[in-house]
Amino acid sequence: MDLLKDVKYIKGVGPNRVKLLNKLNIYTLKDLITYYPRTYEDRNKPKKIDECIDGEETTIEAIACGNVVETHLPRKTMQKLLVKDETGAAIITWFNQTYLKNKFITGKKYRFYGKINLKFGKVELNSPVFDEIDKRNNTGRIIPIYPLTYQLSQTTLRKIMENAIKEVKGNLKESLPEEILKEYNLEEINTATENIHFPKKLEDFQTARKRLVFEELFSTQLALLALKNNYKNEEKGIKFSKDVHISDVIKEFPFSLTNAQRRVLEEIEQDMESDKSMNRLLQGDVGSGKTAVAMCAAYKAVKSGYQAAIMAPTAILATQHLENFKNILEKLDIKCELLISGITKKRKEEILENTKNGNIDILIGTHALIEDNVIFKNLGLVVTDEQHRFGVKQRTKIAQKGNNPDVLVMSATPIPRTLALILYGDLDISIIDELPPNRKKIETFAVSKKLEQRIDAFIQKQVDEGRQCYIVCPLVEENEEMDLKSVIELYEKYQKEIFPQYRVAYIHGKMKPKEKDQIMLDFKSHKTDILISTTVIEVGVDVPNANIMVIEDAQRFGLAALHQLRGRVGRGEYQSYCILKYEGKGENVRKRMKVMCETNDGFVISEKDLELRGAGDFFGTMQHGIPEFKIANLFEDIEILKQAQKAAQKIIIGDPNLKNHKELASLVDEKFNKRIEI
Repeated sequence: MDLLKDVKYIKGVGPNRVKLLNKLNIYTLKDLITYYPRTYEDRNKPKKIDECIDGEETTIEAIACGNVVETHLPRKTMQKLLVKDETGAAIITWFNQTYLKNKFITGKKYRFYGKINLKFGKVELNSPVFDEIDKRNNTGRIIPIYPLTYQLSQTTLRKIMENAIKEVKGNLKESLPEEILKEYNLEEINTATENIHFPKKLEDFQTARKRLVFEELFSTQLALLALKNNYKNEEKGIKFSKDVHISDVIKEFPFSLTNAQRRVLEEIEQDMESDKSMNRLLQGDVGSGKTAVAMCAAYKAVKSGYQAAIMAPTAILATQHLENFKNILEKLDIKCELLISGITKKRKEEILENTKNGNIDILIGTHALIEDNVIFKNLGLVVTDEQHRFGVKQRTKIAQKGNNPDVLVMSATPIPRTLALILYGDLDISIIDELPPNRKKIETFAVSKKLEQRIDAFIQKQVDEGRQCYIVCPLVEENEEMDLKSVIELYEKYQKEIFPQYRVAYIHGKMKPKEKDQIMLDFKSHKTDILISTTVIEVGVDVPNANIMVIEDAQRFGLAALHQLRGRVGRGEYQSYCILKYEGKGENVRKRMKVMCETNDGFVISEKDLELRGAGDFFGTMQHGIPEFKIANLFEDIEILKQAQKAAQKIIIGDPNLKNHKELASLVDEKFNKRIEI
């Protein structure tokens, strides 16, 4: 059986549906069977009609009394069917389902599942799914509910999944060792895979889920521990000079460092002066001063006779770093240069030559730094900024350009410390947990859509005073085309209807990097007053003059994402504001908005985010260079995580390179798509 078989060959897929599945990142049979339900509906236990509760989704078993009656309404048709059981009658209603006219036989029993509507004592069921009493396609069992994309229905995906599960039944190869299955009381892989999709009872799903969560967390832990092991076992790292004092560069800063920055610098200096390779994660909230810390580390590397590479996710951010580094370090006779894709061929050749012969001390750039033609004379320090945009593999690739250089990874996504230790198992961790004293708190307000006019008036007042404003579009789930549409619609609304007097621009992820950089530069140099954007602005350019952030449909974002977006303002001398426009009266939505208004502390917010939403949404796709979890939820599954960590440690101690555990080695290899053997 070939798990890598193209999903288009699965029964029920075909050429049109394969495109929809690809949108969900399902390309192979393996992708399909590991595309797990997000929830389940128990359509097993029918209720009597007189027991039905208004608003509840439930199953009833009832006899059809006559045929479906069709009524023609403006632009639609309505189908109605009267059904009865021994306790009463109910009206079943559908819209635009003409094919149902001859579907039911008078006197025959059917099972219906849908939402109950009690009107004047009458029971109605709106648009239910149904089966004949002896069938169990849509009712009479526990039904998995999957995350979907536009134009793909639950019924279709469920059918395809049933075919896939039939195909792999009994043929999946066990990846976990027998002793681990026994010790942690885990189900074998074939049973778990079937029961996660089509459990007969809810306990079946829970047992299956435990097994699959364990495997996911266990393989991640194994991979990270093996990576950490590699670092330890590699030849010795660089021992930077104890005679080069970071305090010399601190004197040049136009501000005082916070205690947290000083503490972190001590940890970094200790690492750099030891012969152990530094592999350190520097976590700090937006604006906590991570760049200053990176600059100090680069200074120490250069003055000890080495070069430093600083890698940023976008050209505009790399350019911003260059300006900051030059301002301070050129006075200390350190040459900094920029390598991004937009520079001329001649200039690029000069930079490559100067890097190779050691005339450039610090090279700052984007992914361009990873290219094979970038050769350093003596690379001693690698700093990657906004780690989650790169991932473990790229970090390793740039480190290979030197002889075991020290690596500093900077992330502005605060995550709870317990999780950081687990997720970045291959790195030591430093945290800057205080902001500079002169930072003004960003005033945050959560408002309903009804107050739009007041918000627009507030924006107008600020822009008339010379400020600038970001407006962030709502996220459209799983659909880039619709994301695009919503940006352009919002842009037209603001430019034509609300603020025709101002210069409005828009930016989105589908644009070419050069185009995005130009739009951000125009905004930075105040050629634009209002910038409409998707979350591409999350990784940041400093625009000190922008002091308002309006987030449309804020309820669709996680707290961590809202906090990151809010951090785009409050970078200058002006009081800054973040306005969260939201819809929905749910308790969870209210709680999340309250957290945002009450605190500006990214670590507090990240704890809350994890608690209120779970880790799947919290981390997003490949966000931390760690493969995305398909089923594990790091908040709910912390106990399984501890077990998985313990099991992984035991294996790695006995078999550091997994030479005696071939199945586990391929599990890890698949997870990180790279060999971990030394």
